[in-house]
Amino acid sequence: MNESGIDVAAWLGRALAEAVPGELPFRHWTVSAVLPPASCEAVLALPFAVPEMAGIAGRRETINSQRSFFSAESRTRFPVCEAVAQAFQAPQTVALIERLCAANLAGASLRIEYALDSDGFWLEPHTDIGAKLFTMLIYLSPHADAADWGTDLFRPDGTLAARSSGAFNTALIFIPGADTWHGFIRRPIAGVRHSLIVNYVIPDWRSRHELAFPELPVSS
Repeated sequence: MNESGIDVAAWLGRALAEAVPGELPFRHWTVSAVLPPASCEAVLALPFAVPEMAGIAGRRETINSQRSFFSAESRTRFPVCEAVAQAFQAPQTVALIERLCAANLAGASLRIEYALDSDGFWLEPHTDIGAKLFTMLIYLSPHADAADWGTDLFRPDGTLAARSSGAFNTALIFIPGADTWHGFIRRPIAGVRHSLIVNYVIPDWRSRHELAFPELPVSS
């Protein structure tokens, strides 16, 4: 439940059930109205610092010390972190994602990053292949230009194929694979680009402090 008494897992389940599939340049899904409005507002009110973009170098790991997560600690401090994490940890959510994406998430761990990107941000094309078994990018920027702040999708040769919408409370889902090239071409960001990066990761993920439930793998 969120602060308004809304069942976040049930809301998320309805959104996932209406996900729209896409095939180009790789298999993906688009989701609308992902989280309850009260949860979106609460996420935007979190007191997490915006990283300094000067050191981004096209990869988030170059600013690791500045990144924010819905970690076990954050769950105890902020009700919205707890509510959203519990929604993605819920067996019914995991089962729905497994059916939607033909994925096997048994034994995986939930990782939710709250990304706060400002002008100067960019990401080189990459695939997420390896330790990440599922990727969902939830866009939460209320700015008028946010629709153009979605993720860039690339062909294997590095050319731009499409750009997902960055419209408020929409999301892009894909199962990382050899062809899931994506990134963010540098372009003006007026204010802050807010997004939640939801992953289910392999059991031996090293950075346990990033995980929402470090000692509790998901099940369906």
